[in-house]
Amino acid sequence: MWFLLVIAVVALYVVFTYNGLVTLRQRVRNAWAQVDVQLKRRYDLIPNLVNTVQGYAQHEKETFARITEARSRAMGASTTAEQSQAESALTTTLRSLFALAENYPELKADTNFRELQKELSDTESKIAFARQFYNDTVQKYNVRIEVFPANLIAGRFGFKPESFFSLDLNAEQRENVRVRFDGSSQS
Repeated sequence: MWFLLVIAVVALYVVFTYNGLVTLRQRVRNAWAQVDVQLKRRYDLIPNLVNTVQGYAQHEKETFARITEARSRAMGASTTAEQSQAESALTTTLRSLFALAENYPELKADTNFRELQKELSDTESKIAFARQFYNDTVQKYNVRIEVFPANLIAGRFGFKPESFFSLDLNAEQRENVRVRFDGSSQS
């Protein structure tokens, strides 16, 4: 009788642990989907922003080409690590676009440019929130599959750790843009 009770308890533990791991894995996938939605929104804003700046700074073709290339790489990334690297490069090129805009006062005064810049800034905030939520969810999932005895079940059923989504920014890229009160800014 005790033997059957022990078997039943172990079986229930396996079922509940397995179902909990599946739930966490689905939460990770959902969290990544939320990051993906915000990244897509960002990718959709970039061509409009580039086109607006091109109207004022047509001779800056190299900057526009780098932004387009970085956007394409980011859109084509297939793993979290590739996405992290591509997003870092895209962030850098966007900073160069905004630095370029500083040289064109009439562009900075353009309503369309300001609105696109505001939308992009709002989207960046949403991306940061979605990335934080994703990383928190990944952390919970990864801890769950590594703790004993759940790690035995996770290993048996093929649950693998997920990668965190981080931007690999250097010290210069992490600095905020400094605004001076004479109307210009520096990065």
